[in-house]
Parts: sequence; C-alpha cells; structure tokens
Amino acid sequence: MISYIINLGDKALGLCQALGQWGVFLLNILNWGRGFKGPCGRLITQVFHLGVLSLPIILVAGVFVGMVLALQGYYILSSYGSQEVIGQMVALSLLREFGPVMSALLFVGRAGSALTAEIGLMKTTEQLSAMEIMGVDPYQRVFSPRLWAGVISLPLLTILFSLLGIYGGAFVAVEILGIYEGSYWANMQHSVLFVDDVLKGVFKALVFAFVCTWIALFHGWRAEPTSQGVSLATTATVVQGSLAVLGLDFVLTAVMLGGF
Repeated sequence: MISYIINLGDKALGLCQALGQWGVFLLNILNWGRGFKGPCGRLITQVFHLGVLSLPIILVAGVFVGMVLALQGYYILSSYGSQEVIGQMVALSLLREFGPVMSALLFVGRAGSALTAEIGLMKTTEQLSAMEIMGVDPYQRVFSPRLWAGVISLPLLTILFSLLGIYGGAFVAVEILGIYEGSYWANMQHSVLFVDDVLKGVFKALVFAFVCTWIALFHGWRAEPTSQGVSLATTATVVQGSLAVLGLDFVLTAVMLGGF
C-alpha cells in the first residue's frame, strides 16, 4: 500500500514538473507577455516554410474531401428526396468541422514534424547553445517566429481547404450527379452564416495552430541530442498534436453549440 502511494506521488510530481516545463517554455517564447519583437523577415520566412510549402497537400486534400462529401451526401439525401440541399451540407461540414480539423491534422503531419526535426537537429548540433553563448536569445530568434508563423499560416490554409472543398463538391454534384447548379449555390448562400460558421471555423483553426505549433517546438526543444531522440520527438509531435486537435475540436464544438 505504501509503495503504491509512493508511485502515485512520483507520477503526480512528474506530471506537475512536465506541466511546469511546458508553461515556462511557452512564457519564454512569448517573452513574458511582450510578444514577438524579432525582425519581420524571419517571420515571413517561417510563414513560407510552414504555410506556403504546405499548400499542395492542403489544396489537394481539400478538393478530394469536398468531392467525397458531395458523393456520400448525395446518396444519403436522395433517399429523403433532399438532394438539392447538398451544397448546404458540403459547405457547413467543411466550414464547421472538416476544414479546421483536416487542415490541422495535415499541418501537424507536414509542418509540425518538420519543425520538431529542425529544432531537434539544431539542438543536436549545439546551435541553440552557441546562440546563448553569443548572447542571442534563441527563444526570440528561433522559437517565437515559428510559433507566430504557425498561428498565421494554419487559419489561411483552413480557409483555402474549405474553399477548394466547396468547389470540389460543386464539381461532383453539378457535373457528375446532375444537381441543378443554382440550387447548389443558393441553398449554400441561404444557410451559411459568416459569424456562426465561417468565423467559428477560423477561430478553431487559430486554437489548433497555437497548440500544434507549441507542441512541435516543445518536443524539438526537449529532444535527446541523438538521431533516435529526434525521431522519437518527431513521432511524439504527430501523435500528441493529432490527439490535441481531436480533443480540442470536441471541447470547442461543445462550447460553441452551448453544450457546456
């Protein structure tokens, strides 16, 4: 019984220590509330690496997700004689859920893993230590631009994902399934609300971007300075980032719908 209590206490202390490390790391990146003060050139460079280089997979995935939604929705709605509202279904599904969630999952797999590997390699080659010796703050020069670049990039990628998905769904619905084009767009315009659907989806993407980039940077910073350590850190980023997206999606959806 005593050994069980001791083990439980060790785990609780380990959890508190881990939470403290996560929190102190984030506060150092945010410069204790003063935000990003580095040159904008580094921020723009990271937006290119995290956002622009993620465009191909985001755009292709958006088109195919929209096409699949239209195809599946048609066969479900046609059994109720409501196939004309397929545009409404595709748009709301993408803007509220599939756009933010799928974009975040793809962002973690592409940009998040790259961030962790990059930071882990910098730690392995002692570049971060060298910056500290030269009096350069690695949090301001390395971590902060990457955090804010992720926060900027993912919402924009989410918007493009949803937009391409809507047009992909329109192609399947109108050109392949024979839905009247006017019905597709008219029902969508009448049902989609800017604040309740578009802005809430973008807000989800902002939360996902902040958390996923934070996770990627932390695991890169804490990676063991070996090839195996960087590999394990990259895997942890993808796994924990994906689970964080799914868990936060439930919480945010419940809050937005008034479930809590």
